[in-house]
Amino acid sequence: MSLFRNQVTDLFRHEKIRTTEAKAKEVKGLAEKIVTLGKRGDLHARRRALAFVRDRDTVEKVFSILATRYQSRLGGYTRIVKLRPRMGDGAPMVLLELMP
Repeated sequence: MSLFRNQVTDLFRHEKIRTTEAKAKEVKGLAEKIVTLGKRGDLHARRRALAFVRDRDTVEKVFSILATRYQSRLGGYTRIVKLRPRMGDGAPMVLLELMP
């Protein structure tokens, strides 16, 4: 779970991450739940987001910038773009990014 917390935090901080396909599919659902909490915007939602992300600056970005960006969107805040397989072990790699 710590790995997923770090990847969700990095996704919100940099707005895209390069990772394996299996990890990206798991992180995508977690990140979309945090953005939905950001759209709610109340104190309870902020505390639930802080319990998962644990970086105040990143949570502030989710609640101020990303929540306003996705206010009219009902879901689908992230997308997965396939890349070439990793050189060492051939694992399928993807780019997980927030939608513009």
